[in-house]
Amino acid sequence: MKAYTAVIERCPETNLLVGYIPGIAGAHTQAATLDELQENLKEVLTLILEDGEPKVESEFVGTQMVFV
Repeated sequence: MKAYTAVIERCPETNLLVGYIPGIAGAHTQAATLDELQENLKEVLTLILEDGEPKVESEFVGTQMVFV
């Protein structure tokens, strides 16, 4: 079992949660709840991983506060 970091945002237009795995093309989904989003992300990753380990296009490093 391998762990992936998901980034989660809320869409202001639909009020849905949007999640994606940085660096893995196609690894994104949306849902109304965090639990549903988690299941959707697992499903998407499972489908992607059926073709083998994906080539990681970038690496999630973290977040940073910016004060202006």
